[in-house]
Amino acid sequence: MRFGINTGPAVAGVVGQRKFHYDIWGDAVNTASRMESHGEPGRVQISEATFELVRDEFACEARGNIDIKGKGLMKTWFVERSDDGSN
Repeated sequence: MRFGINTGPAVAGVVGQRKFHYDIWGDAVNTASRMESHGEPGRVQISEATFELVRDEFACEARGNIDIKGKGLMKTWFVERSDDGSN
């Protein structure tokens, strides 16, 4: 499994007329998807926006600039553990 997390605005809603489906849209969602698809198995990759929010709570390893499809070079990090030592 790979995981990708990004932070930012998104829009959510129900679509469909006969069979309803709940979905989420926006650039933040697309970037999270790219974090996942460009990540490594067994790891959680996060964007710079997310890193700025969690940097004091989780130990993170800088991955460096990654060429993200449709986004260009982005700074990314891998989440290693929480700062209290738990995984």
